[in-house]
Amino acid sequence: MKKISDTAISFQRAQLAKKKLDKISFETAQLADLQSLSALLTLLFAQEHDFSPDTAAQQQGLTAILQQADSGRILVARHEGVVIAMVSLLYTISTALGGRVALLEDMVVQPDYRGQGVGARLLEYALAYARTQQILRITLLTDHDNAAAQQLYRQHGFQQSGMQAWRLIL
Repeated sequence: MKKISDTAISFQRAQLAKKKLDKISFETAQLADLQSLSALLTLLFAQEHDFSPDTAAQQQGLTAILQQADSGRILVARHEGVVIAMVSLLYTISTALGGRVALLEDMVVQPDYRGQGVGARLLEYALAYARTQQILRITLLTDHDNAAAQQLYRQHGFQQSGMQAWRLIL
């Protein structure tokens, strides 16, 4: 009898998750989303090795991106109007490719929505958006021990580069 109830509960959870996913929309973020975006970054930076949450710095960076369209775009997933996930595409020019490329940063999904395909759908939206903007290449960084993120990126065609990331904080 217990197996039947466990199966029924799993089925109910799957149905609820499907209903949630049906109500998710994808679009570019607006300045009015600043608080929600900053909260998502706090979640992200709390789990990353190289960064620590800093609300003031996060809001300053987010505002700069949101107000300067030529610097990039922040794309979001919304559930019933509430921001539940985000990713940033930051633009630069590649001399190797002779055109605009993007750095994909700050990919994060609210914990209650993880494992339901929201991140994959947001990444697909970001890739489609980049193609409409004639982006020639997308580069990203991920923690070396974040196997779930690496698997997601591989599934969407990303390949590990032979290049190493180096950084100097000024």
